[in-house]
Amino acid sequence: MIVVTDTSVVLNLCWLHREALLPDIYEEVFAPDEVAQEFARRAADDARFSGLRFPDFITVARPAAIPHVLAANLDLDPGEKAALALALERGIGHVLIDEKAGRTAALALGLNVSGLLAVLIEAKQRTLIPELRPLLDALTTGAQFWMGADLRSLALRRAGENPGS
Repeated sequence: MIVVTDTSVVLNLCWLHREALLPDIYEEVFAPDEVAQEFARRAADDARFSGLRFPDFITVARPAAIPHVLAANLDLDPGEKAALALALERGIGHVLIDEKAGRTAALALGLNVSGLLAVLIEAKQRTLIPELRPLLDALTTGAQFWMGADLRSLALRRAGENPGS
């Protein structure tokens, strides 16, 4: 499967030192220039992400144009708009986006959506990681990645782990 990623998924995977999961799971990963630039800004400006580098295996490409339906959507940031435009332009039917507005827009455009948790669950199911729980703990405390208790429990169950432990 070929995917287009937004910033949050790749940034948090890099923070976990698990960015190599992307090429282990996906045939090819694309990101628009805006995502690579946002990643670099976050790595330079936010102490949590200091020193992180955008992965070389991600193909950075610029969409030819941002469709009006995306350009007019004030709920989307530039990286989300460009990622969705790139997916549409290249006929890539799957995007990696965590933010609710981006996910909603992707679904409205007929795209399939996964986020960071789906990537980590897939990695656990493929035995690419031994356990999901420590990664979720690290994300919520160190990277300040927000997830509600229900979502955390669901992710752990889908990964075959006991949410109550």
